[in-house]
Amino acid sequence: MNYWLMKTEPSVYGIDDLAAQPDQTDHWDGIRNYQARNYMRQMKKGDRVFIYHSNVKEPGIVGIAEVVREAYPDFTAWDPESKYYDPKSTPENPRWDMVDVRLVERFPRTITLEELKADPELADMKVVQKGNRLSITPVTEAQWRRILSKL
Repeated sequence: MNYWLMKTEPSVYGIDDLAAQPDQTDHWDGIRNYQARNYMRQMKKGDRVFIYHSNVKEPGIVGIAEVVREAYPDFTAWDPESKYYDPKSTPENPRWDMVDVRLVERFPRTITLEELKADPELADMKVVQKGNRLSITPVTEAQWRRILSKL
């Protein structure tokens, strides 16, 4: 099993939105960065994902999801009405992917970015590194366990 962190803005789509879906499962679309897309393509069914709320007063990890469907073409790229539309992506030659995730757990509190940055054992996590804006990043097993120990 691999571990990941996926950022989302709760004003657009947050953990509550995922929880409200049938079976608490939905596709994770709209990734328009090649490195984040490449990470998504590495995701396997059963991998665990930290859900991270960004662009909020107190950004941080709010819960866990599980990958339930591996990468497949992101159909929002083909919809001219979608904010994720990409005219260079077509059904015949898709440029972007998405995965399906299922909510596993909503944390009783946010594990804040400030907490993550203050922990020397998490210094190598991409989310705490200056200038990192990727919406999907890998997490090591040691980092995963360390973060869970904060609950």
